[in-house]
Amino acid sequence: MNIYLLACAGGASFLSLFLGLLPVQAIPNPEKIDQQKENNKPEISAATDNSINTNPVTSSQPIATPASLAQVTSVSQLSDVQPNDWAFQALQSLVERYGCIAGYPNSTYRGNRALTRYEFAAGLNACLDRVNELIATATTDLVTKNDLATLQKLQEEFSAELATLRGRVDALESRTATLEAQQFSTTTKLNGEVIMAGVAATGGAPGRNDPNAILATRVRLNLTTSFTGKDLLITGLQAHNFLGGVNGTGSVQESLGLASPLLSSSSARTSFEPQFPGLDVKNLASISANSLQLYKLLYIFPVADKLTLFAGTAAETSDAFPAISPFYGEGQESISRFAGLNPVVRVSGGTSGSGLASAAGFIFSISNQLDLRALYGSVNANLPNSAADIAPGVSGTPLGSGVFNGSSVIAAQLTFKPSKSFDIGLNYANSYHQINILGTGLTSTDIGALPNVPLGTPVKLNSFGGTINWRLSPKIALAGYGAALFVDDSSSTVNASTTFTSWMVGLHFKDLLKPGNNAGLIFGQPLYDDAPRAGVINRAVPYHLEAYYRIRVSDNISITPGAFVLFNPEGNSNNETTAVGVLRSTFTF
Repeated sequence: MNIYLLACAGGASFLSLFLGLLPVQAIPNPEKIDQQKENNKPEISAATDNSINTNPVTSSQPIATPASLAQVTSVSQLSDVQPNDWAFQALQSLVERYGCIAGYPNSTYRGNRALTRYEFAAGLNACLDRVNELIATATTDLVTKNDLATLQKLQEEFSAELATLRGRVDALESRTATLEAQQFSTTTKLNGEVIMAGVAATGGAPGRNDPNAILATRVRLNLTTSFTGKDLLITGLQAHNFLGGVNGTGSVQESLGLASPLLSSSSARTSFEPQFPGLDVKNLASISANSLQLYKLLYIFPVADKLTLFAGTAAETSDAFPAISPFYGEGQESISRFAGLNPVVRVSGGTSGSGLASAAGFIFSISNQLDLRALYGSVNANLPNSAADIAPGVSGTPLGSGVFNGSSVIAAQLTFKPSKSFDIGLNYANSYHQINILGTGLTSTDIGALPNVPLGTPVKLNSFGGTINWRLSPKIALAGYGAALFVDDSSSTVNASTTFTSWMVGLHFKDLLKPGNNAGLIFGQPLYDDAPRAGVINRAVPYHLEAYYRIRVSDNISITPGAFVLFNPEGNSNNETTAVGVLRSTFTF
């Protein structure tokens, strides 16, 4: 989804406006062509309600060109209809007697200015229709012979313009009927994204063979519905073929030996795979490949000029918070999970890729430069009770149950735009987890976040982050983030704490070599804490290096080759330097 919640559902309101306008372009007076170009004034179009519409809407296919003006048959066709012309005065008299035109707010004909011949023809056509209506209702005594004679003379003088006008009205009515018969919905728009990617990797833990190259897919269909024109209901469906399950079996990360023993968290993840592939983490039920899932259900509605509320049962933190980094875009930009967003946004499953939490929050637009957003999210809000324990302190619903008793997060982002060149985002998240995890999916130490502490130990997190995007020029941006996650136990049985840090810096290139083609060069440190951990002899700071180039084949198709390299992957110098190559194709509609 578009990550900004206030994006208009689009289509419905615009279509009704479009269908209310007749695409007939007025022919300008040749003597005024140069002046009109100089002032860049839009030409005026006639409306289907037979009123004169002064909205600045012009036809993309003009009726006449300077070359065609040589074919006119009357000298009067070369000029506008002036207020002192007989035709103008005759039509004005008819308008006043029969009330043909009511398009202007004061219901007058505006007799103080000239009309183009097509604009005049629209008014004449309205009077012809009105007189025909009076005759059809047997009120012929209201239409005098003189008026009929005047109408006949006007109709002969402007026959060419009337024929063109009515022809285009018929064409528009036909197109409108087709749209009404074939439209999906008057309130709902459908859009989608299809990702197909080849993924290959080498390196990993000692003694591991390189995994086979795989072909991964993810398909998303999004229904955006507006009931008032200002609100938005987002319903998202997805299917993918990523595997993993409880122990990560079938994932590239598990094959490399770089994943956590549970839930396959790893720094070797790609940007477009979900955090818990092949698993419903709420109740540990397995999900087969290519199963259809509801990954988004969110309703956004304004309550004041600067205040908007939102709530949903399948939502993510990234739905509410603007992505400051230009590298964010699971199907279009960076190819790794590391580069797209600040880790603080990902805490507690904030970007699980499966609509993990039920959430509610607000968007407060303090000014054009300052924006505050916050939410409360509960993972298992729909479960009244926790399941029985399957391990010490770990139930069959490991994230708990209830709106306020299970794992939850309170998150906020302050977005500041001091100038056109700078975007700054400041993040804070306060989380509680019923088991010993971070919930980011960014590193194998995500599971067992507190070192050498049982998995069933509940933890609390206070996470702080900042992201900046500095546009050095219209096509080059320098972006980066920093994050610190403070983890403490939330039980009376142990006394443990640790701190994870992460940072990233990168250059983003827009329209590189060709318009629409973007590229990124990224370097940084994945989440890491320097606490000793069981089974890891040589702890070392991990690093991430990434490069990608998105090629826009068309407005709806892009291909992104790229690769990222992990040094001291998972904070263990015994692990081999690991490289992950991706060739991603993205189709949008």
